[in-house]
Amino acid sequence: MRKRQTRRGYDPAPIRVDDVELPRDLSNLVEMLAENLHDLWAERRFSENWTFGPERDDNKKRHPCLVHYAQLPESEREYDRAMVVQTLKTIMKLGYEIRKNPSA
Repeated sequence: MRKRQTRRGYDPAPIRVDDVELPRDLSNLVEMLAENLHDLWAERRFSENWTFGPERDDNKKRHPCLVHYAQLPESEREYDRAMVVQTLKTIMKLGYEIRKNPSA
């Protein structure tokens, strides 16, 4: 991916995927990947000694989202889903196919 140089150091140039539509049969995949994305994030936080806290506190390393995916507020789950959808659409835009192996 090309990044354009600007006075800020770089100007983000993500691959535009507005014209890509995910097949409906990928909705379960999106949800599984969103949960996995959350688990990866939480695992990293825990490895950095973060703990659950009712309010985010960077100094004390506490975060309210250090809970199971199903316990997250819908807005947080939607954020994870949006990241997954953008990633899957980018993969498709780059010419790759996403399909389930029938034997899996």
